[in-house]
Amino acid sequence: MQNKISDVLVENWDYVMDVEDWQPPLKDALEGVTSEQASWKPEGAAGNSIWETVNHLTYYKERLLRKLKGLEKLPDLESNDATFTVTESGEEAWSQAVAKLKSVHASLREIIVALEEGAYEWGGSGHAPGEEVMSLILHDSYHTGQIVLVRKLQGSWPGQRSFD
Repeated sequence: MQNKISDVLVENWDYVMDVEDWQPPLKDALEGVTSEQASWKPEGAAGNSIWETVNHLTYYKERLLRKLKGLEKLPDLESNDATFTVTESGEEAWSQAVAKLKSVHASLREIIVALEEGAYEWGGSGHAPGEEVMSLILHDSYHTGQIVLVRKLQGSWPGQRSFD
């Protein structure tokens, strides 16, 4: 059976958020994380908190969503580091940050499903939508691994996991 490229993109998009594959999906990496755990940073200047990483992921998902919907761009930030900024605290704000990540991810999924075989045809400037989606899938996988590592460092990741 031959899959359309859009089917492959959707399948991998689902792996990133909802379906266990080679790595835990984001929903599992974030499950049960408190705002205190989400704010915790490993020692050293190079480490980001889980919350900072969630905001970073949301920023780039929202940026692509707006582009593919033809909406006004998000304001440019002074640097990539600015996408990791957290300006709020507390359980409610943390829950809202996770909910926004999942909502933007779901909205992008709807667009990916609609790409069909034109996913790699692009009349505009820059990369084709399929290229940008695949790049974001890899980006999410990379940062999910970081979230899991932070959870391991703080002792909040289960020593034994089971999944189907």
